[in-house]
Amino acid sequence: MTRLILIGILSLLSLAFFLQNQEQEVTLRYFFGLLEASTPIYKPIMAGFVVGLLVAAILLFPPWVRGRIDLRRKTKALQEAEVNLERLRQSLEKLSGQTQASTPMESSRDLTDE
Repeated sequence: MTRLILIGILSLLSLAFFLQNQEQEVTLRYFFGLLEASTPIYKPIMAGFVVGLLVAAILLFPPWVRGRIDLRRKTKALQEAEVNLERLRQSLEKLSGQTQASTPMESSRDLTDE
């Protein structure tokens, strides 16, 4: 949530900067002065901003995907562990129920044998 707020503030500040600098012109010289172009100053700055956002998105995407895959794998393992735990609890209840049922019978057998 904090990231979204920071991105929103940064976007609004950059938009305000672009709108305030629409009249100022800059001359761009491409590749050793072979080509020159006059353009408003906000266009190259906005292009740099967009390229920076794209590079950041490209660099952050693979770790995000790996994290999602790892989270899915661990969630599945946790669900399997919970199923196994429940199965073991049920088998323990069955065994303890059988042990409790057989204990009084054995003691009554012991009494009749004496």
